[in-house]
Amino acid sequence: MSVFTTLPRHVAVIMDGNRRWARKHRLQIALGHRTGVEALRSIIRESSDLGIGALTLYAFSTENWSRDASEVNALMQLLLEFFSSEIDELDQNKVRIRILGVKEALPEAQREALVRAEARTASNTGLKLNIAINYGSRDEIVRAVRKIAREVQDGSLTPDAITEETLSAHLDTAGLEDVDLLIRTSGEMRLSNFLLYQCAYAEFVFTPVLWPDFNIDCYHDALREYGKRQRRYGGG
Repeated sequence: MSVFTTLPRHVAVIMDGNRRWARKHRLQIALGHRTGVEALRSIIRESSDLGIGALTLYAFSTENWSRDASEVNALMQLLLEFFSSEIDELDQNKVRIRILGVKEALPEAQREALVRAEARTASNTGLKLNIAINYGSRDEIVRAVRKIAREVQDGSLTPDAITEETLSAHLDTAGLEDVDLLIRTSGEMRLSNFLLYQCAYAEFVFTPVLWPDFNIDCYHDALREYGKRQRRYGGG
C-alpha cells in the first residue's frame, strides 16, 4: 500500500469522460458508462481500505435528463445493476450509503433500490459513500433555504438565529465534513454545479485521464498531490 503524508477526510469525485472514452474506442456510449462502473468499484474499495471517511460521487446531475433517452435509460439500468451486484459487499465492509439529490423524480424501480440501500446500510460505521443522483448544487441550496423558510414561518426558527451551521444542517450532506479534495477526470476544469457550498475550501485535482481509465495508481497520484498542498482556509 502506498504511503501518504496526509489523507483527506472527505473526497469528492466528478466522474467525467465515459462518453469520450467510448467514442475513442469506437464503442457505444452505454459501454463507456458500463466500463466506468468498473473504475467506480475499485475507487470505492480503495477509499474504504485507506480509511478515508467519506467519498462523494457525482453519478447523475439534474441536467443529465436532457441527454438522449437511450443513454438516460442505460444509466438508469446501470444504477439498478450496481446496487444489485454491490450492496452485499458494501454492507459487509460497513459502508454507509447516502443518496444526494431528489430521489422522488427517479423511476420507481431506481427510487426503491436507493431507499433500500440507504436503509440497509444506515447503521454502518465505515466509509460514508454518498452518491449524487438527480443532483444539482443550486437546487440543493434552494431546497435547503425553503426548509429554513418554513421553520421561520412556523416560528421554530428566527431569522437572526440562522447561521452557516443552520444552512449546512439543511443540505443533503448534513452531518458530513466539508470536502477536502475534489477530483475531476477527463481534463475539464469546472465544478458543473456539484457541491458548490461544500467545496468552499476544497483542494482541486484535475486530471486528463478519462474516468474508465482512472485506476488505483491515478487515485494515489491525486491523494499524494493533496498531501503536498498547504491548506490555509483563507487565512493567507
